[in-house]
Amino acid sequence: MPRAVYIMASDRYGTLYVGYANDLLKRVWEHKTKVVAGFTRKHQVDKLVWFEVHESVIAERTRERQIKKWNRDWKVNLIQSTNPEWKDLYLDFTA
Repeated sequence: MPRAVYIMASDRYGTLYVGYANDLLKRVWEHKTKVVAGFTRKHQVDKLVWFEVHESVIAERTRERQIKKWNRDWKVNLIQSTNPEWKDLYLDFTA
């Protein structure tokens, strides 16, 4: 899986987490299985609700920083624009 910026959620309209990964599926699996201590494990954030593929590390990290600065409503609108049901997109890759 290519590098990507992603948003995970605890539930629909729940706690949000913005991150980036050079292997999206591996990183989401780490969040889901809670192998890494941190924010997502503490707040039960385990659903991939949005992602955007990037060609370079610079583009990926720039976009992640941009989205992290956004207010919550903008992040929710971004998710809603492509995933209005807030379904766990990870399941599309593993089914």
